This record gives sequence, structure tokens and C-alpha cells, in this order.
Amino acid sequence: MALGARLLLGLALLAALIAVLLQLYHLRKPRLWTLEELSIYNGTDEGLPILLGILGSVFDVTKGRSHYGPGGGYHHFSGRDASRAFVSGNFTGDGLTDSLKGLSSMEVNSIVDWRKFYFERYTFNGKIVGRYYDSQGNPTKYLRGVEIKAKRGAQLLEKQKSEEAKIPSCNSKWSQQDGGEVWCDTGYPRLVRRPGDIALTGQVSQRCACFLEDELGRPGLVVYQGCDHLSTSCKVK
Repeated sequence: MALGARLLLGLALLAALIAVLLQLYHLRKPRLWTLEELSIYNGTDEGLPILLGILGSVFDVTKGRSHYGPGGGYHHFSGRDASRAFVSGNFTGDGLTDSLKGLSSMEVNSIVDWRKFYFERYTFNGKIVGRYYDSQGNPTKYLRGVEIKAKRGAQLLEKQKSEEAKIPSCNSKWSQQDGGEVWCDTGYPRLVRRPGDIALTGQVSQRCACFLEDELGRPGLVVYQGCDHLSTSCKVK
């Protein structure tokens, strides 16, 4: 091959390489996305990165292809913003949505924590124009509301932890053969409502806590079914 021909071939190969590198650069450089554009990067094309959205932020999760690619446990998050599913566990149909309507402040806070996880572990790749960011990439009123609600959830959770720390929780164990058991090293096990859960989750739950004998007259304390009033351990069905 003549020198001139080899030179032209070399230049052509160099140009092709530069074009590929530029394409990869633009794919990985933070930018604005539409949901339609994002849907292409769902891991089905091995030649493309795998991207996911959460609260309108896009992340490159290609290094986790075994998890986010086809057949992976988190594949349902790839190529879309399925923020709600991070706490709802609904990975089909309407569950794979970016709407957080009706979620509690604690659930919203959990999704914000997931976003923090992706910022720490994966490459930020831009923003989705829509519910959370406008056409200029600025946060929408909806996103600001979500972050305010998440902050309130975090504050309520810390308050609940602080209050519950004043009354020690029961010890507990469970086995398939013997079932469950709760007990107190000091005091007596009682079920007590967690009123903070109303604001956090929209529901009221109970926890097992240990109370001294002179505290057992407090309103709202429930003795475990089948357990003696002054027993330090109780079987749980």
C-alpha cells in the first residue's frame, strides 16, 4: 500500500475513533433528558450505557449491569424515573412512576436518601425535563415541595428516635420451631403505640418497650395476650 493511502486510512481510523469518543462524552456529560430519550438506555442494548432516574436526576449505573441489566433484580428501574417504586415495592404498571402523590413524609425522605446513595455511588448524568426540572434544568415547585416534605420526615424520625430512647425496647427472638418471644432485662414488656408514625407513615404501629412496675399504670400500655401482668418475658404469636 502506498504511503499516501496508508496515511489516509490512518486519518480515517483516527476520525472514527474521535467520533466514538465524542459520542461517549456526550452520553456521559450531564445534560437535560426527556423520558422518551431516557427509555432507550434500559440495558437491552449492550452498546449503550444503562441509565436510571430518581427525583428527576439521571445516573449512569452501567457498572452495575448485572443488577440493572435485563434479568437483574433492579432492571425495572433502568431507562425510567420510577421514584415511587423505591418505597412502594410496586414494580409493575402504574407503580413505575415518578409521582409521589399520597406518600408519607418518611417515605419521601427514604426516596431522597436513595437519591443521595446514587450521587455517592454512581455518575450523575443530567436531569429529566418534566415533574422535577423545567426546560432550563431548574428545580420545579414540585421538587422543592418534595425536599421540604423529606426534611420534615427526617426531623420527625429523629424526634421519634429521641423519645423512644428514653424507654428501652424489649429484647426479642424468633424461631420457626418456638415462635417469637420478647423479654426485658429490667422491667416488664408492654406494647405501646408509636404516635409519631401517623405523621411519618400515615399509620399507627406498636413497639415493645420495657416499663418499671410503678410505670405500668400509664395509659395506653397493652399486656401481651396470654402473658402474666408481672412476667418479664412473653410469648408472641
